[in-house]
Parts: sequence; C-alpha cells; structure tokens
Amino acid sequence: MSRHSERLRQALEQHSARVGIIGLGYVGLPLAVAFGKAGFSVLGVDADRERVARLKAGESPVEDVGSDDLATLVASGRLTITTDASVLAGGDAIIICVPTPLGKSREPDISHIVAAADAVAAILRPGQLVVLESTTYPGTTEEVLLPRFRARGVTVGEEFFLAFSPERIDPGNKRFDLRAIPKLVGGVTPTCSELTRVLYGQIVDRVVPVSGPQTAEMVKLFENIFRSVNIALVNELAIMCRRLGLSVWEVIEAASTKPFGFLPFYPGPGIGGHCIPSDPHYLSWRTRLMGYEPKFIAFADEINRQMPTYVVQLVTDALNDRSRAVRGAKILVLGVAYKAGVGDVRESPALEILEILLARGAQVAYVDPHVPRLTLGERQLSGIPWQRADFRSQDLVLILTNHPEFEYTRVAAEAPLVVDTRNATGSLGPRPPVPPSARRQPLGAVLDPPRLG
Repeated sequence: MSRHSERLRQALEQHSARVGIIGLGYVGLPLAVAFGKAGFSVLGVDADRERVARLKAGESPVEDVGSDDLATLVASGRLTITTDASVLAGGDAIIICVPTPLGKSREPDISHIVAAADAVAAILRPGQLVVLESTTYPGTTEEVLLPRFRARGVTVGEEFFLAFSPERIDPGNKRFDLRAIPKLVGGVTPTCSELTRVLYGQIVDRVVPVSGPQTAEMVKLFENIFRSVNIALVNELAIMCRRLGLSVWEVIEAASTKPFGFLPFYPGPGIGGHCIPSDPHYLSWRTRLMGYEPKFIAFADEINRQMPTYVVQLVTDALNDRSRAVRGAKILVLGVAYKAGVGDVRESPALEILEILLARGAQVAYVDPHVPRLTLGERQLSGIPWQRADFRSQDLVLILTNHPEFEYTRVAAEAPLVVDTRNATGSLGPRPPVPPSARRQPLGAVLDPPRLG
C-alpha cells in the first residue's frame, strides 16, 4: 500500500477521517447520520436549498432518520450541511448518492452523476477515496468518473481511490436497517476495494467485496430486475386468477408452504419508488448498445405499467355492479405512497390511478398519514386525517397502500364498497352473506374475484 492509502486506512479505522456525502435523500441522509453517530465528522452536500434549510434546522424528511438524531448531530457540529460542494475538499472519503432517473425516452439520465463527478474532480487531492452509490449501468464508475479524476494528474489505487458500492436502502424496513444490510464494494484496484471495505465496515455489520465496479453495478441492477420480473409474474397471475374465479392470495399462501424452490411475491396496483420502475432500463439500454435486446425486462415493464389502468377498471366494474358510474362517484383512496410506512410518492402507481379517476369525473379524496399534500399536474390535494375520514358517505373506498396506521376493521364495517389492492382486509376473513343491495366488493383483495361480505 502507498503512504496515502496507509494514512487513509488509519484515519478510517480511528474515525478521524472526514466523510463527505453528496445527495442527502433516502440514501445519503441515513449514511450521513450513521457516520456521524459512529464518531466521524460528516460533510453533507445537497443542491436543494429548501431541503438543506430543513436539514440544518434538524428536520428530517426521511422516515428512517429521526429528527432528534439529526438535530443532535447538526448542533454538535458533527454533521455540516450545505449546498456548497467546495467543502468536500476537506473530505477524506466522498460518497456520491445522487438520483439517476430516466429520460423521456426511458434512457438513462446520469446528469446528476456527471455533475457530482465534476464537483469532486474540481477539489480532488491525493489521499481521497471516492465511492459511487447511485444505481447506474455497468461501466459508469470507470467510464464516467475515472477519466475525470485521472485528468487531475493523480494515479488511481496509489494517490486516490475509487469504488462502486450500490445502495440497498429499503425505506421503512424496521427489520433490516442500514447496519443490518450487507454492503457490496467493488474497487477499481484491490487497494480501492480494501479501503472501501474499511470505510463501510465502521457502520455496517458485513461488507462483501466483489471483483470490481462493473460487477457491483451489475449486481444492483440484477437485484431490482429480479424484483421487477417476479412482481410482474405475480401481477399477471392475479389477473388470470380473477378470470378463473380463484384467489391469488390463497394460491401464493399455499405455494409458500414449499420449503425450497419458491419465493413469494405479492400483486398490487403497480410498482413505485425510484428503483424498480427505472433501474432495469439502465441495463436494457446498456445491452442494446452491445447488440442484444433483453426481453424479460421489457415484458415485466409492460405488465407492471398496465396495473394502474387495471385497477381503474376494477373500480369501474365494482361501481357498475352497484349501478353507479365513475363520473360523479365519491371515491376515497387509502394510501398514495408507493409502499407502506413511508411518505415517498416517487413513481407511485397511486398517482396515475388518481389522475385517471379524476379525469373520468370521479370525486376523489385520499387519506395518507405520511403524505399530507399531493400534487397531480396542476391540482393540489390535501390529505384527510384518518380520524375525520367518513367512509359511510363514500361510494367506494380504494386501498392502494396498506399503511400500518389504517384500521381495516373500521373500513370493512363502515365503507359501502371496498376495492382492496393489497389484501389488507384479507385477514378479516369471510363475512356472512348479505343481500345484493349491500354487497361489499371485493372484501379481501381487488385482485381476487369479488366476494360477498
């Protein structure tokens, strides 16, 4: 090892190194707080001035980071938050956690990575470690970041160090927090990998080195493609089960009793969040450049993208069975975040579903304790508090996100008609038969055949 690597390793192990983090969202902020709580001095940089102001005031916009922890670190000076990337010159390890969306033609948009790389290149000095965490196509670390840093006249693996370590954050997951999730690291050189292993070893229980950055980049994409394809499979299964008069939830539960060769996935109104709707396309784009057209990714995307429209059709059918049109119907939506327990609405299928229902003339309102306000195009909606929700006055209640705050026994008892896309009411069991005029359709899951109750 060079003198730069030995000095950096010692500083990391003694927690005297300064850690810089670019991007203080769902990935970067938990990292910043974890390093700060471990005793490191952290330099947090974000381009969003409003977000920076909130963070400096000790207000955490991320469910996995408590405002008390954040405020304590900021007040103590352990965590410095700014929009000025030049402070990274004082960092010993710099982690890039910026978003990687898709362009209008569903091609990768790595402009945020490029901007972050340019900002780091402007201050890069010997002895620094740079790690990219943003999900991207295989080759980004060595094709986009490395040339910019080499242009500074420093040698990778000896004077500066570069690696890719994919984020694996699962917002709202109380079982697997940042420390409990194994961290993959792939360095440009063995020394880069070793220093990155030491860095993350201070805040996570297990670090898993792989052969290089491209492998680490590919692993992250494979993880999300695996989820996308299997979600698409079970969504299509749900559609087929409804046509066959079967319960998809019963089928999945029974299949899950097999102790090998099966992993349960569950249907829903569509896919959301930053990762699954976009990440697979990064690999599709890359492999198309190499002359290969991936098929599973496209098929899965097609199925998953049709689910919001399918849910609207289920709502339409349920209302039609009650001799009620969508136009003018009062529909209360439970949950607009893309998953339970969080307030993240990025790519949430609920947004498309609400927009279609509003366009068809429905009177739509929503309840979501994690999303007090919602923007749909030019519309601004405010959520109704759970305690004030009047289920009896609705024509239909549509469950899109099964937040733990919701009391589904109340929904089942008060709502005249329920469409449940998450099987949130399934645990309530079958209800006694009632006259057709009082049908609740479907109690249990929208992706099941309608059941009386």
